[in-house]
Amino acid sequence: MATKVLPLPVLPADWTAPKDFKVVGALSKPVTREIEAVGPHFLAHARRKRYKRTFSEDERIQAAENVKKVEDDDSAETSEPEDPVMLSRDAKDWKNQDHYAVLGITKYRWKATEEQIKRAHRKKVLKHHPDKKTAAGGTDDDNFFKCIQKATEVLLDPVRRRQYDSVDEGANRDPPSKKESQKGNFYKLWSPVFAAEGRFSTKQPVPKFGDENSSKAEVEEFYNFFYKFDSWRTFEYLDEDVPDDNESRDQKRHVERKNNNARKKRKTEDSARLRKLLDTALDLDERIRKFKQAEHAQKNKRRLDKEAEQKRAAEEAAKKKEEDAKAAAEKEIADKAAKADSKKAKEAAKNAVKKNKRVIRAAVKYANYFHAAGADASASQIDAALNDVDAMIAASEPESIAALTARLNGKKDPAEIKAIFADEAKKLVDDGKVKAGDLKTCT
Repeated sequence: MATKVLPLPVLPADWTAPKDFKVVGALSKPVTREIEAVGPHFLAHARRKRYKRTFSEDERIQAAENVKKVEDDDSAETSEPEDPVMLSRDAKDWKNQDHYAVLGITKYRWKATEEQIKRAHRKKVLKHHPDKKTAAGGTDDDNFFKCIQKATEVLLDPVRRRQYDSVDEGANRDPPSKKESQKGNFYKLWSPVFAAEGRFSTKQPVPKFGDENSSKAEVEEFYNFFYKFDSWRTFEYLDEDVPDDNESRDQKRHVERKNNNARKKRKTEDSARLRKLLDTALDLDERIRKFKQAEHAQKNKRRLDKEAEQKRAAEEAAKKKEEDAKAAAEKEIADKAAKADSKKAKEAAKNAVKKNKRVIRAAVKYANYFHAAGADASASQIDAALNDVDAMIAASEPESIAALTARLNGKKDPAEIKAIFADEAKKLVDDGKVKAGDLKTCT
């Protein structure tokens, strides 16, 4: 490796700093580095020096090696056999040719990348170029070479390739028959059919057909997607050529209308074809039957559960009604018993009050109707005493009457009896049940 010293550039001797020049930093110390010559130009220079070639000689040799490398690279891929009929095709009939077959990439078709198309084109050109055929002693027929050029031109143009892919029958997959679907692997046979149809969808990605393990949601998503399929196919590629003669305007308009009507018709036919394809697959799809059976079983289960719940609720309602009726009967019996007991108690209380009143009135008699001792009370005195006692009884509660009776019970001394009445009269006056002076004989 050669070492070369590269000194830092210096300022000219007559250089002077401008007025607005400002120093913002200082240069770092120089560093010694090893630089290695690399790159395609250095390699080309080294190759020419080593083999003592001129520029033109080296370029010619490199071009030949690149061609051989392309041939070797392309031969590494599986080479598709060339149909003799295709090789003899008239170049003017390019619109009816299979462009992918011409380039030998039918295994890729609409999935072929731009790089794969270019590589296939190079391979075919190297093999079928008229100059190469002539040099090999063959004919100078360039029909197939023109087919190669036209196929490459169409497939490398995004718009024209899309138009061609729209009508490329080679990419279609025929659906299996009903017998094949029932005897073979249904999902394996139908998956590629819908995968081929999915290439025309404006919405991507396209749901997969799935298999026997697909969920109900996945299957419904697939069929809903294709029953509402939005296709970008417009069939322009099959249009009749419009005349270029400016003098035939009417003929040009006629052809354009004819092409538009033909496109609409093909679009309608294609939609009907896909619809029929879906109906057939749906009718043969065992998953749909399985989902319907499961749904039917679920409905039956819900119905049975509902009936069982209704039966349970009816039994509970009947049981509750029976319990309520029993409780009502028991309550009625208890109410009657309580009412009878209450009636007896009231009768007993009433009888007790009557008895107590007799005891109180009898006590008044023993007290000589509150008249002075040693003389009999007059009729007026008796009436006054009995009236005051009745007023006292009327103003007293049954409990107070019973308590008064208990105090008077067994008492015979008039003075003691009168004192008890006087005390009871005072309580009634204090409680506000009678007015002072109302019970004059008792005080």
